[in-house]
Amino acid sequence: MLTLHYAPRTCSLASLIALEESGLGFEVKKLDLAGGAQRSPDYLAINPKGRVPALVGDRGILTETPAILAYIAQVTPGGRLAPLEDAFAFARMQAFNSYLCSTVHVAHAHKLRGVRWTDDAAAIETMKAKVPENMAECFRLIEEGMFTGPWVMGNAYSVADPYLFTIGGWLKGDGVDPARFPKVAEHRARMLERPAVQRAVAREEA
Repeated sequence: MLTLHYAPRTCSLASLIALEESGLGFEVKKLDLAGGAQRSPDYLAINPKGRVPALVGDRGILTETPAILAYIAQVTPGGRLAPLEDAFAFARMQAFNSYLCSTVHVAHAHKLRGVRWTDDAAAIETMKAKVPENMAECFRLIEEGMFTGPWVMGNAYSVADPYLFTIGGWLKGDGVDPARFPKVAEHRARMLERPAVQRAVAREEA
């Protein structure tokens, strides 16, 4: 049995969707980030980074969304959640997920997490003001150069799709009109038709 430690409205939604798609047995533990649960001694013993997601299984603990998504895909080969038979295609999927993790998520984090980079209040406000421009530029690149369609990797659904769905859901809150990116918007609508996505979203909203 796997246990996913997650929090609503965070990147952990991608891992939750992937688990729902996988057919694996799992349970979830919701963290109250506003209440500081991620900094509690109990949670820091699981993930010393104090962030979500964290996936706990028989062999240990995994953190970082790209790693968790790749693991879920690899332990459910029958689920066809990644191009496991093609090393190059798998690496392309990992490149996409890594871009979301290392660049797009970081651009988003400047809105609410500026204290990670500076204690200067004026600098924090400057970072916040830059978020719409940076997020729009990231999604312009995704729309025009990285997204294949109808799914991220082309005709086959993969764990890159819940990750794009999750981070794409932040655009409006970051001051970017999602309609500027029709391919990404169509992908989001397509994702919302999937029962696994509906179940994961319902868990978040419960």
